[in-house]
Amino acid sequence: MAEEPGGADLVPRPHVLREYALLADGERGALVGPHGDLAWMCAPKWESDAVFSSLIGGGGTYTVTPCEERHVWGGSYEHGTLIWHSRWMTTDGAVECREALAFPGDPDRAVLLRRITAVDGDARVRVVLDPRAGFGRHGSHHLKLNDGVWSGRTGELRWRWSGAAGATPSGRAPGRPGEALRCEVTVPAGRHHDLVLELSAAALPREPVEPDAAWRATETAWARNRPALAHTIAPRDALHSHAVLRGLTTGGGGMAAAATMCLPERADTGRSYDYRYAWIRDQCYAGLAAASVEDTVLLDSAVRFVTARLLEDGPRLKPAYTCGGGAVPDERTLDLPGYPGGGDRIGNWVNQQFQLDALGEALQLLAAAASLDRLDTDGRRALQSAVAAIGQRWGEPEAGIWELEDRHWTHSRLACVAGLRVAATSVTGGASTTCSTLADAILAETSRTCLHPDGYWQRAPQDRRTDAALLLPPVRGALPAADPRTSATVRAVREHLGDDGYVYRYRHDQRPLEDSEGAFLLCGFALALAEHHQGDDYRAVRHFERNRAACGPAALLAEEYDIRQRQLRGNLPQAFVHALLLECAGLLPADLPGPPPGGTERSFPLDGSTRSE
Repeated sequence: MAEEPGGADLVPRPHVLREYALLADGERGALVGPHGDLAWMCAPKWESDAVFSSLIGGGGTYTVTPCEERHVWGGSYEHGTLIWHSRWMTTDGAVECREALAFPGDPDRAVLLRRITAVDGDARVRVVLDPRAGFGRHGSHHLKLNDGVWSGRTGELRWRWSGAAGATPSGRAPGRPGEALRCEVTVPAGRHHDLVLELSAAALPREPVEPDAAWRATETAWARNRPALAHTIAPRDALHSHAVLRGLTTGGGGMAAAATMCLPERADTGRSYDYRYAWIRDQCYAGLAAASVEDTVLLDSAVRFVTARLLEDGPRLKPAYTCGGGAVPDERTLDLPGYPGGGDRIGNWVNQQFQLDALGEALQLLAAAASLDRLDTDGRRALQSAVAAIGQRWGEPEAGIWELEDRHWTHSRLACVAGLRVAATSVTGGASTTCSTLADAILAETSRTCLHPDGYWQRAPQDRRTDAALLLPPVRGALPAADPRTSATVRAVREHLGDDGYVYRYRHDQRPLEDSEGAFLLCGFALALAEHHQGDDYRAVRHFERNRAACGPAALLAEEYDIRQRQLRGNLPQAFVHALLLECAGLLPADLPGPPPGGTERSFPLDGSTRSE
């Protein structure tokens, strides 16, 4: 730990991403590190300024750490929830801190619950609270202690802290901005002690939160509407991914693409972005995953959000919105060091783009909802709007799934073909004919301009490289598995973009794949789905198992995985990665009969060959 300028507090250094756990209540999220350090949290909403931002070099922290310096850390989630247990073994015993954001979250008020338990022997922990709104620009002021409860303000936020009556301000003169509260808490063996922090942009309720009631309500809410996933290939990870997606999804249906911003996708390039917004594509992937396991809660949330955006914007559909449905702010920089190797960008330039594939994926989502009888009148109107928008705009250059320069990207057109094909089965009469006719026209033009001489789909008319994104449209219904263009594309991706069971998006240049960027976990799961679509469940399961293992103790997955250093890269957790993990878990067979073709199960490779030992 390093001392913050001014001596106000001890601010934890950043950790590798695999060591963070996520707390989330649908309206905002927080990352907790192995020293009990709350390193990241925006409030009151996902896109709000951070009040704890040491993760990217900003100010503010909230730590609960054993006083004994010699301790080791571990942790786990309660089954199917984002209730996290930090656990430390010391030379004298064991101490746990049970932590959660009260769930479901209040859109205007965050309630952070932390329960310190002396598991083995007495527990003595050091607690520091230093809220700093505006990414650390605003220290706390107007500190008061009434009836054992602390309160104060930081920036536009009001806060209240219960359970720390013995804390004392430190760092600067009492009453001046920048004060931190510090205390030591001793918990007798077998007992527990509660800390409750409330943060709000509006006036707080008269009475502080009662911890036992808040814990019971949170437990009950997480248990409610939990899908039965025991039959899946990976029940524990499937249910955990479902919990991650629930935690990222607001009461209004908008789902944050990730809880964080500015975490670099490469360790040495500074390529980092703000992903605290709701991407239409990610919403659709989450909804389709939910449909695959017959979970109507996440499906209905995704449909509600996407329907509203289509009815409002139609052919002007944006790739992303705030989680409340507003405009994503323009990109700008903060005066912060950033996470090591990263930058400090806030906002996202996606607000200036058109991405055709979002319309196709929206159709896929709405058609899936219709097949489960979950599409209301507004949803059917939105489906018609998406069909009309595709008819109007499919010939335009656009930014595509990877948000690059405007071109006629093959994936985007095939995503629309998939959407139109499945939509044709959800409507009747002339509407169905319109969908099928438009799908045929788009597929014919794409085949004419974007089919490689070797038979696989290439990225764009003038770009002969393959792209892992091209795996998904056939899975979603654009083409049958037996279509030679489908099987050729799966082979090309496996051979050109695969490495040790992981998959890269596309080849940037002649450098080795891992020198350009990390492997994309989304693409690894997409290849698992594509292999399953091809009927090759052995390869499908191997890719699934390889990619789901790229995580730390909290089983959170980021966007990329650095194969060489075995580290997560990019914002954490990435919603669409967890969505495809959930979908794979629901679709892949839990039991494979007999050995794979060409050898024993142990010798079956992932590189396209069938050699045996």
